[in-house]
Amino acid sequence: MQSLSIVIASNDGQAAGQLAASLNHHFGTVSVAGTLDEVRHAIPKHRAHVAVVDLELASVDDVQELAREFNNTSIVCTHRIPDEEMWAAALAAGAVDCCYASDVACIVEAVTRNVKLARSRAA
Repeated sequence: MQSLSIVIASNDGQAAGQLAASLNHHFGTVSVAGTLDEVRHAIPKHRAHVAVVDLELASVDDVQELAREFNNTSIVCTHRIPDEEMWAAALAAGAVDCCYASDVACIVEAVTRNVKLARSRAA
């Protein structure tokens, strides 16, 4: 799994930095973006396989646009207090999962599971 490129989109620089440090232990390149414009530039620049998007930075409509614009990039949404309704809306918008922003293990699991599925479909 070391060859994955991930973009983290969050307006909380400290939390994004901590998540990036944790994800660096599991995956290849991890970049942080603080705005939607930065996300839109970072995904193609880093050839991101996954974008971890905080729903406090982006709306569900933004997630839908990102999923449409970058259909080869999986989106894992995060929020500090996601509920079932938010999870369902994120999935309907094209995300592959919605995790607590502080739950690094859940985020790693969502990224890993989705990449394994994508690779098995491509084979």
